[in-house]
Amino acid sequence: MTFGHDESKQENLEQEIKSHLQMAAQDRIDRGASPRDADSAARREFGNAALIENVTRDQWAWTWLEDLLQDLHHGARLLRRNPGFTFIAVLTLALGIGANTAIFSLVNGILLRPLPYSHPEQLISVTGTYPNYATYPKGALVALRAQSRTMDLAGYVEGYQFNLTGLGDPIRLNGTLVSAELFSVLGANAAIGRTFHAGEDLAGQNSFVILSQSLWQRRFASDPNIIGHSINLEGVARQIVGVMPRDFRFPSPQSDVWIPLDMDSRNTSTYWAGDFMPVIGRLRPGATTQQADAEIRLLQSQLPPLFPWPMPNSWNASVSAVSLQTGLASDVRTRLLILLVAVALVLLIACANVANLTLSRVSVREKEIAIRASMGAARHRIVRQLITETVLLAAIGGVLGLFFAELGMSLLKSALPVDTPRLIEVAIDWRVLLFTAALVIFTGIVSGIAPAFQSSRVELTESLKAGSRGATLSTSRRVRSTLVVAELALAVLLVSGAGLLIRSLYALSHVNTGFRSENVLTARVTPNESFCSQPGRCFSFYHDLLGGVRALPGISDAAVVSTLPLDGRVTKRSANVEDYLPTNDKPEPLFWLNAVSPGYFSTMRISLLRGREFTEADTTGNPRTAIISAETARRFWPGRDAVGKHLRFLGQSDWCTIVGVASDVRGYNLRQSTPDFMDGLVYVPYGPGATLENGSVPAEMTLVVRSASAAPQLEQSLRGLASSLNPEAPVSEVRSMPAILTDATSAPRSITSLFGAFAALALILGIIGIYGVISFFVGQRTREIGIRMALGAQRRDVLKLVVNEGLSLTLTGVVVGLLAAVALTRFLGTLVYGVSATDPIDFAAVAALFAVVGLAACYIPARRAMRVDPLVALRYE
Repeated sequence: MTFGHDESKQENLEQEIKSHLQMAAQDRIDRGASPRDADSAARREFGNAALIENVTRDQWAWTWLEDLLQDLHHGARLLRRNPGFTFIAVLTLALGIGANTAIFSLVNGILLRPLPYSHPEQLISVTGTYPNYATYPKGALVALRAQSRTMDLAGYVEGYQFNLTGLGDPIRLNGTLVSAELFSVLGANAAIGRTFHAGEDLAGQNSFVILSQSLWQRRFASDPNIIGHSINLEGVARQIVGVMPRDFRFPSPQSDVWIPLDMDSRNTSTYWAGDFMPVIGRLRPGATTQQADAEIRLLQSQLPPLFPWPMPNSWNASVSAVSLQTGLASDVRTRLLILLVAVALVLLIACANVANLTLSRVSVREKEIAIRASMGAARHRIVRQLITETVLLAAIGGVLGLFFAELGMSLLKSALPVDTPRLIEVAIDWRVLLFTAALVIFTGIVSGIAPAFQSSRVELTESLKAGSRGATLSTSRRVRSTLVVAELALAVLLVSGAGLLIRSLYALSHVNTGFRSENVLTARVTPNESFCSQPGRCFSFYHDLLGGVRALPGISDAAVVSTLPLDGRVTKRSANVEDYLPTNDKPEPLFWLNAVSPGYFSTMRISLLRGREFTEADTTGNPRTAIISAETARRFWPGRDAVGKHLRFLGQSDWCTIVGVASDVRGYNLRQSTPDFMDGLVYVPYGPGATLENGSVPAEMTLVVRSASAAPQLEQSLRGLASSLNPEAPVSEVRSMPAILTDATSAPRSITSLFGAFAALALILGIIGIYGVISFFVGQRTREIGIRMALGAQRRDVLKLVVNEGLSLTLTGVVVGLLAAVALTRFLGTLVYGVSATDPIDFAAVAALFAVVGLAACYIPARRAMRVDPLVALRYE
C-alpha cells in the first residue's frame, strides 16, 4: 500500500534496481560469462536488493505512515488467526486499562478538574489544624476581612438543619450559614433572583434565604415567581431572594438552603465563641497564593488579643493558604493517590502477563521472523512490527476498558462515602479520554518491548534449520522468568497492603464502642428553635414524648440525647475545672457537652464506673450535676476519685457536681472518643443547666429506643406521637444503631474493598503468569523429560523438577515483593488502625499464601510432564 505519487516512486525504484542488475549482468555476459553466472555475480556485487529498497524508501516522506498501516493490517490479520490469544490478551489489558481509567476519573473529577466557579485559580482555602481546616468565629472573620490586603474573604458553616413549615407537612432541610460575601467571593450568580448583598449577614438585617435548584423544583414546582415570597424556617419568616443554578453545590450537594450568618458583636458568646467556621477567599488583582499565605500567618498572630478571653497558643498555629481545590479535597487526596498507585501496579502486572503471552507466540513465529530478516528486514523494522501488534491489542483493550471504566465508576460512586467532595462531578471527560489514549500507547509499548527485542535477535542459520528449536528459546525463558518474578513481586506488594487494610478494618469494626448497639433504634426529633425559646415548653414536650414511647408495646428503654455517638454532631462548651490551673496554651478546657435524659446510660448500656446515673430530680437543675467520661477523669484527676469534684461552664454562675464517671464511648469516630481539639466529654441532665454557648437549650434531640419491635412499625408510631404533641416537630434520620456503626466504617471499608479487589486481580494474574511460565518450561523441555524417563527417572522426579522450577520463581518474587512492601506499606500508616504498617504476621501470611498458589499453579503443568511418553518425547520436533 502506497500513498499518491509514492506509488510511481516505488515503481521507478524497482525499475532502477532491475535495470542496474540487468546492466551489470550484461557486462559480464559480454566478457564471456554465462547468463546464469552473470546474473548471480551481479546480484552478489549489488547486495541485498530488498534491504537497499527498504533503506531507500525510508528516506521518502510519509513512508512511516504507510509502514504503520501495513503493520496494523498485518497485525490485525494475525490476531484474527489467533482468537484464543487475542481474547485473553485483550481481556487482560482491558481489565487493567478499565480499572486505571475508572480510578483516574475519580482523581480527575475530585483533584484535577477546575472548580465550576469564575476564575477558580484565584480561590483560596485557609487551612490549618482545627482539625481539618483552620476555623474562625464570626468576630475573627470580620477582623480578617478588614485587615487582609491580598484576599476578599468569606466564611460558611455547613451541617445545619431547618424545619420548613407552613407548606403542608413539615420537612427537614439541610442548610449552610454563610457570610454575605460568600457568593461574590466564589463568583457564583443566582439562576433566578440574586445572591446576598454586603451587610445582609448583620443582626436584624439577615431575614433572607437562597434556595437550591433541587428544592425549588421538588417543593415549589419550579415557580418562576417565587422570588420575594417568604417561607418559615425554624419558625422564622425568611424572604426568598434567589435560586442557585443546578451545578452550584458549595459546600456540598446536600445543601438545600443558604442563610446569612447572624453577625451581632453585642452578643460576645456567639460572636467570639459560636460556630468556628472555615474561611475561603479570592485573590485580589496582582496577589499570589504565596503572598496570601504569608499574610494569613501574620494576621493569625494578631487575632488572639482581640478575643474577650485568652486563646490557646495552639489555636490555628499552623495556618496556611492553599488553593480552594486542594483544600476541599485534602481529606481524600491520600486515599485516591494510594488507589491510583495500586491500580497502576495492576496494569503493570497485566502488561507483564501479556508480554509473557506474546513471547510464547513469538517463539512459534521465530522462523517467520528469521525469513523476514534474511530477506532484508532491518531489526528496527521487526521491532516496530511486533510493538505495533501489541499496541493494536492495547487499543482494542482500551475500547473495551472504557466500557469497564463506565461500569466501574458506577460501582465506585456507590462504594465511596456520600460526603466525598465533588463525587457527583466525576465523569468521563476529555481529560479521561486523553489519559486512556496515553495509557493504551504506554501499555502496548510496555507489553511488546521485551518480546520485540527478544525476537529480533534471531540466529538466521539456526532458526532456518528444519526442526531446529532456535537459539532464542533459552533466552526467551530467562525473559519470561524475569517477567513473572516482577509480576509476583508487584502482586505480593498489593496483597500485603490489602492484608493490612483488611486487618485494620476488622479491628475497627470490632472495637469496643462503649455501648451496646443491638436492638437500638434512633430518631432525630426537631421542633423549631422558636418553640424552645421557652425552655419549659421544650422540656415538657420531650418528657411527654418519652412517656408515650415507653408506653408502646415492646419498648424496654427510651431516652433522648443531644449528640448521638457517631452521628457527626459535636456541641462544645468551655468550663472552669476544680483543681485545674489554666495555662497560656490551655486557658480553659474545651469539652464536648452532651445533654441526656435520665435513663440514657441504661438504654445505651453504657457502664458507670463510679457514682450514679441521672435521676428526674437532676433535671430541675437544682443542684447542677454532671457525669464525665473515664478519659476526662483521668486527664483532670489522675489517680483520684472524680466523683464529688466540680466544674462550671463559662457563662454560668453555678458549679456542677460530678455524680458519676461513665466508661469511654467512641462518640467522635471509631478511632477516638472526642476530637483532638477537645479536652473531654461531659454529660449534663436535659434541663435548665443544659445550655449551649448562646444560652439556649438544645431544641433538637435524638430519641434512643431499645426495642424488639420491627423498625417500620416503630418508626410510624414515633412519628405519630411527635406529631400529636407538636405538629411542627418532624421526626427524621430514623436509623438503627448497627446501621450507624456500619456507616462509621464506610470510608475505610470503601478503600479496603477497592484495594482488596485490585490485590485479588493481581493475585489471579500472578497465578496465570506462574502457570504460563511453567507450561512453557514443560513444553520446552519435553524431549529432555522423555530422555530422563527413558533413562529411569520416576514420575516423582519429574514432579520435583517442575515444582522446583515454579517454587524458585515464586519464592524469588515473594522475597522481592516483601522487601518492597516493607519499604512502601508505611505510606498506609494513616489508613490503618490497630495494626502496624510493617506487621510481620501480615507478611508471613502473604508469603504462605503465595507459596500455596505457586504450588497450585504448578500442579497442572507438572501432571502433564509426569504423563510424558518417552517414545513420543524422543521424536519431539
